[in-house]
Amino acid sequence: MKPITRRKFLGKSALAASTVPLTLGALSSPFIGSARAGEPGANEKVRLGLIGCGGMGRGDLECFFLNPEVDCAVICDVDDAQIAKGIEICQSKRGKKPDAVKDFRRVLDRKDVDVVLIATPDHWHALPTVLACQAGKDVYVEKPLAKSIEEGRAMLEASKKHHRVVQMGSQWRSCKHILEAAELIRSGKLGKISLVRGWAYLDWLPSIGKPANCPVPPGVDYQMWLGPAPERAFNPNRFHFNFRWFWDYAGGLMTDWGVHLINMMLMGMGTDAPKTVSSSGGKYVFDDNSETPDSQITVYEFPSYMLIWEHKAGLNNGLNGRSWGVEWNGTEGTIILNDSGYEIVNERKQANLESAKKPGSPDPRPAHVRNFLDCVKSRQQPVLNLEIGHHVSTVAHLGNIAYRTGRKIVWDGANEKVVGDHEAIN
Repeated sequence: MKPITRRKFLGKSALAASTVPLTLGALSSPFIGSARAGEPGANEKVRLGLIGCGGMGRGDLECFFLNPEVDCAVICDVDDAQIAKGIEICQSKRGKKPDAVKDFRRVLDRKDVDVVLIATPDHWHALPTVLACQAGKDVYVEKPLAKSIEEGRAMLEASKKHHRVVQMGSQWRSCKHILEAAELIRSGKLGKISLVRGWAYLDWLPSIGKPANCPVPPGVDYQMWLGPAPERAFNPNRFHFNFRWFWDYAGGLMTDWGVHLINMMLMGMGTDAPKTVSSSGGKYVFDDNSETPDSQITVYEFPSYMLIWEHKAGLNNGLNGRSWGVEWNGTEGTIILNDSGYEIVNERKQANLESAKKPGSPDPRPAHVRNFLDCVKSRQQPVLNLEIGHHVSTVAHLGNIAYRTGRKIVWDGANEKVVGDHEAIN
């Protein structure tokens, strides 16, 4: 079979990735997918391979190490400086040094790796996940699921075809008070829900400025970092944390914070797909070289309710006195929620719902990781499996598709296609 190149992966070949073996011809030798780790028993060690050792990867690694059965056999990153930080965590928490590699396929080759933790930039989520499933590894992959809807579908199909346990890392799906609020909504006590809203006003996100292109830093394999993305000169703003604000690698706040909060909003609303999506926004706060909008409002028409997402970077004064949050508006009352807890406000003409305030919960990420590890052993599906992760991420991607086309789009959820607009890219 002819190897795919870095850039062709962005097209229809992403879907083929879920069903046929792939190589990555432009990135040295082909992946050899013959190693298959056995599923660990209830009391056995879980041997981890980390792919992507930046801030999220290290935070997730620390969280995995809260569980005594977890060991880390190998860490992978394109940057020697990030590798060194990951090794330091392993030595501190487990007293031993893992192997280190720069090519993620060397992680997947190993028979001593049961579970792969993928915390790369978004444009590198899909291919390692698909190949890990082919290699018999279970996967914990950070949100958003992928850079596009098509890539997310490939990941989902790979997880099903190879019977893998795959969890998307949006920890709020395991947060006690959010689960409680979602159950309240599903119970019908809030009445008929007509509007769901989420917002993120984030003053801790600064302008990133306009640095010039420069040489690749020492110890960085930049070609591997680019991977399936287009060839670009190295710019510090397009690397590490700030990759989020460039279309080649991610989808801005819509797919960063938006996926988290859309995940929360949909927890009480079922799995219907939106029928139409419209979005507007732009760069109204910052003057820098980022590409994604710092201000954006997206309106979704679902079959029985409307959902609104809005974000603004650089500012703090969000809705209902909260810098970020979600709310569900029902005929009996409204629930307003964020990390500090939730509030029930009854409709003043109704007397069937009592107003109340509920406190927040501890950091949910340990519970989210624990759920994944339990499912690795039981072979059950985790709470944010790829059926759900793909659905949530698709809703966020649709917001960016509508924004970038500048038009209201009609979505055929059953076939995952934009209807009647050939310029809209899934």
